[in-house]
Amino acid sequence: MAKKRSGKKRTTHRSKTGKKLYAVRDSKGRFVDIQTYKRAHGADIKRKSTKEQ
Repeated sequence: MAKKRSGKKRTTHRSKTGKKLYAVRDSKGRFVDIQTYKRAHGADIKRKSTKEQ
């Protein structure tokens, strides 16, 4: 499951405790941003899409 965010894909992972994570990698494959699914999903819901605006 991957979502686009500013042209980059977010891939899902699991933490040691079992929580779902979103990770964004750069072109070299290094992690740029890691967020919990709960925080990332909440931010996505608060923000309106370009079609809704």
